Amino acid sequence: MKVVAINGSARKDGNTTILIRRVFSVLESEGIETELIQLAGEQIHGCTACGICRKVQNKQCKIVNDNVNVYIEKMAMADGIILGSPTYFSMMSSEMKALIDRAGFVARGNGDLFKRKVGAAVVAVRRAGGIPTFDAINNFFLISQMIVPGSSYWNVGIGLAKGDVEKDEEGLKTMYDLGRNMAWLIKKLKT
Repeated sequence: MKVVAINGSARKDGNTTILIRRVFSVLESEGIETELIQLAGEQIHGCTACGICRKVQNKQCKIVNDNVNVYIEKMAMADGIILGSPTYFSMMSSEMKALIDRAGFVARGNGDLFKRKVGAAVVAVRRAGGIPTFDAINNFFLISQMIVPGSSYWNVGIGLAKGDVEKDEEGLKTMYDLGRNMAWLIKKLKT
């Protein structure tokens, strides 16, 4: 069993990473392998709506000058997917949006690659606006026919400076509970 997380933050090892690692600590304690991919510093190109992924059906995007095809393959091989993003003007980072658009079109055009995988959004926010980001990521999971576990609150942690989310006790508890629910669900789906 494996969960891959993709962190769409421009800041490597910042608040979004801290929240993802909180979920990972629970998953790992339940015997689930984890892998973190950080998009910080990468140029992720947006979808060009060329439709080649549907025509060729090789489980890849035609754009090859970034790592999106590697990420699509990792997502397709995983039992669970966490997509994490900071909140920029009440939405996810542009890199995360580009990844979602391209991975989504490739997955849907190639037999629904992510169908029945477990998906969880993890969002870092300074103060407000995190729920639209959370909703948008979950909409990707739902249209991909994935299964989304709940938690004790929305999967949002509050903080501005690197490390601030560690002071958000409710946010950290939410990530812990998300990890427990995600692990339980993955194990149930594997039986």
